[in-house]
Amino acid sequence: MRRTERLFRIIQTLRGARRPLTGRALAEELETSLRTLYRDIAELIAQGVPVRGEAGTGYVLDKGYDLPPLMLTPDELEAAVLGASWVAARGDPQLAQGARDLVAKLSAIVPEALRPIVLDNGLQPMTFLSTPADTIDMASLRLAIRERRKLVICYVDGQGAQSERVIWPVFLAYMDAARVVVAWCETRQDYRHFRTDRLVRIDPRAACYPTPRERLIAGWKAHLAAQPSRIAPRPERN
Repeated sequence: MRRTERLFRIIQTLRGARRPLTGRALAEELETSLRTLYRDIAELIAQGVPVRGEAGTGYVLDKGYDLPPLMLTPDELEAAVLGASWVAARGDPQLAQGARDLVAKLSAIVPEALRPIVLDNGLQPMTFLSTPADTIDMASLRLAIRERRKLVICYVDGQGAQSERVIWPVFLAYMDAARVVVAWCETRQDYRHFRTDRLVRIDPRAACYPTPRERLIAGWKAHLAAQPSRIAPRPERN
């Protein structure tokens, strides 16, 4: 691994760490020696990267540090552009516009040598399935998920039965043929899945739900694991 790649990996590893990482742990991650790792850390600090280290604790990267565009690799750019292309084709209008704006910004900030990856991308998402039209404001739904707002919803299931309930929207799953809200349902006191094209109405409440999203996702995974016959989430039924 070249030194520039190691420096980049150190930054990325520290950015993703939830606790300080020791020099030995970093060296093992990079498959290099402690001596080399210490030299790389010293080089990063000399370049102004806010890496802090404490004896017996480990290294941390100060929050808010942004990598310069030059640090983006071709693989990362292709991943970003491919993902943005998928969202532009499959997302709701506001999200699709955000994806197109992202590609435009990437083309403006990346070095000249990497610009063809953005402007003439050789990777394109394809699907032969159509997504049903949403019946609600998806931007409002995404905002409620970001802010962990409770929602009062009116939902029509696959048999045409309509119900109203209060849910905690955990995340929005983008599938090939549908978009599904994974939520904790206060009414049913259990996890439920709601297709967005069957949502008649959503009414965000001022109150936020109290449980951290990470814990809700863990509970949802356990909920699915307890039902091995269910390969994929099915839409909510009464």
